[in-house]
Amino acid sequence: MLDTSARFDRLPNAIGVGYKPQHFNDLRADPGPVAWVEVHAENYMGDGGRPLAQLAALSEEFAISVHGVGLSIGGETPLDAAHLTRLKKLCDWINPASFSEHLAWSTHGSEFLNDLLPLPYTSATLTRVADHINQVQNVLGRQMLLENPSSYLAFADSTLSETDFLAELTHRTNCGLLLDVNNVFISATNLGQSPHAYIDAFPTDKVGEIHVGGHDEDQDDNGAPLLIDSHGKPVVDPVWALLDYTLAQTGPSPVLVEWDNDVPDWPTLKAEAARAAVALST
Repeated sequence: MLDTSARFDRLPNAIGVGYKPQHFNDLRADPGPVAWVEVHAENYMGDGGRPLAQLAALSEEFAISVHGVGLSIGGETPLDAAHLTRLKKLCDWINPASFSEHLAWSTHGSEFLNDLLPLPYTSATLTRVADHINQVQNVLGRQMLLENPSSYLAFADSTLSETDFLAELTHRTNCGLLLDVNNVFISATNLGQSPHAYIDAFPTDKVGEIHVGGHDEDQDDNGAPLLIDSHGKPVVDPVWALLDYTLAQTGPSPVLVEWDNDVPDWPTLKAEAARAAVALST
């Protein structure tokens, strides 16, 4: 394994970007306001090669956030032990300043579904998710952050609000939270709710990381607005405004700009990071 002795033990209250290999040289030569980078865990679970070499080099200059997409924290079946072992190997090696996953499920039996699917907010779900979070934290030997989802429907059998569900999870597991402001805006629009009321109810004292990103706009079968969490466009003005509102609640925090699809050139992404830096400085 490559030497990764240079470490950052926490994310700075500064701007991060989702790392893409095509930006490797430009990011290092001209990072702008970027002080940390996020990588998707499943892209770095091999035993060597260019991805790990680049990640090792980045870890000498930037704090690293490892963001998982494949644990299926909300799944009804036990967590995949082999996947969790690979994740532990990665985290032990790179020693990230932060590790996070999604409040979602993505497995059915032995099948992996390439999506992050929603959960009903019930006492049974709460117990299952808390057990899975505790297992992850015990295996990794570190706290994890849990990200709020983007929602396109609500379950009739939910007995808790999403914010109460997340707050109770932090109480039962001592996990932290990743507050995705774009997800809040998407969910509130799709479900006819207030994004500001959601932020007001969110346990912001547990937030260890904030995300913003772009989304696609569509309509449902009744002609109502339907937003899709695509991470493939610039952040829209209402999400920037919601970030300002959120930072007024949380205070200075690590803020990440996500852009995972139709990835632009580095100057375009750096400009988005600069816009986020303005929000963080005001």
